[in-house]
Amino acid sequence: MERLFTSESVTAGHPDKVCDQISDAILDACLSQDSDSRVACETAINTDFVLVMGEITTKAIIDIPSIVRKTVQEIGYETAEDGFDLQNAEIKVSIKQQSSDISQGVNRSEYIGAGDQGMMFGYATDETEEYMPLAVVLAHRLAKRLEIIRKEGNLSYLRPDGKSQVTVEYGEDGYPVRVDTIVVSAQHDETVTHEQIEKDIIEEVIKKCIPEKYLDADTKFLINPTGRFVIGGPYSDSGLTGRKIIVDSYGGLARHGGGAFSGKDYTKVDRSAAYAARYVAKNIVGAGLAKQCEIQLAYAIGVAEPVSIRIETFGTSCISDEELAEIVEREFSLSPSGIIEMLKLKQPIYHRTSVYGHFGNDLKLPWEQMDRVEKLKKYRK
Repeated sequence: MERLFTSESVTAGHPDKVCDQISDAILDACLSQDSDSRVACETAINTDFVLVMGEITTKAIIDIPSIVRKTVQEIGYETAEDGFDLQNAEIKVSIKQQSSDISQGVNRSEYIGAGDQGMMFGYATDETEEYMPLAVVLAHRLAKRLEIIRKEGNLSYLRPDGKSQVTVEYGEDGYPVRVDTIVVSAQHDETVTHEQIEKDIIEEVIKKCIPEKYLDADTKFLINPTGRFVIGGPYSDSGLTGRKIIVDSYGGLARHGGGAFSGKDYTKVDRSAAYAARYVAKNIVGAGLAKQCEIQLAYAIGVAEPVSIRIETFGTSCISDEELAEIVEREFSLSPSGIIEMLKLKQPIYHRTSVYGHFGNDLKLPWEQMDRVEKLKKYRK
């Protein structure tokens, strides 16, 4: 029986991703002026309407409607034909300060407490050079390629919205052997035929992104399966911050806990602890202590240290999972303040994470560094 696994990605013009980018652009604008900003910013978008809401406490002076318009324009939406009438859109802002009940637990004089309760997961695998599952790596490549060729003008009929999906077949050893199915849906104008889109996407997107060794005569290509994708973007679907969390993380191959990432400052462990868990897992796999590693961290609001640390290596580790958990506690500071310092999270670096995955990308983000590998190698048996 075939061992298949599927992951998806979306372009920057997908309505949910538009919202993620707006929320993180607002976060970065706050942090660039005030690195101690407390931000929980959600965005919703629909036909020519944007709602920005949440809680922000900051010394920064920012123009949220201008940030919204700039972000949407950079994505590629300007006219109704694109999928969003930027100039005539209504932008509504409903922002208040962070609750005093929450802030008294987070901003303690002696330490930073977790901004919320919850459990967060991090994962790494040695099946790709990115230490990520192959299906989500390839899905991101396809979606990003759609954006690149649209902005370069290579395929002038493309519009900003789009999705990709990749099904990978695994061998008996648990490693990928081939790509079984590729789905690409690309928004387009009315002038192009389906046959032309199919030909161009296969040649200019799929074959440029998927290594030839994974493609064979049985690989199935499904391009714009409905036959038409003219109406897209916020004209087609409403969008909301955080709704593509599986795209943002591990494509469904690892568990996800807590909440979404975008629009949240570094005191929110939904984001910072998920980044820390990825950092720890990647360094464990990079050090050869396991071929796969999934870490769960759990926190209580206002409390500094995690209430639990759990490690699962799926039988691929040279030492016990319990021993690994003890090593992690010894080698990594996983309190909110420890994570912030360890990963240098007070920087305005979040807008660029809001598309094509927060992990395994080429952005040289601090939680993707493998600077603990050499230190961890001493624990190999």
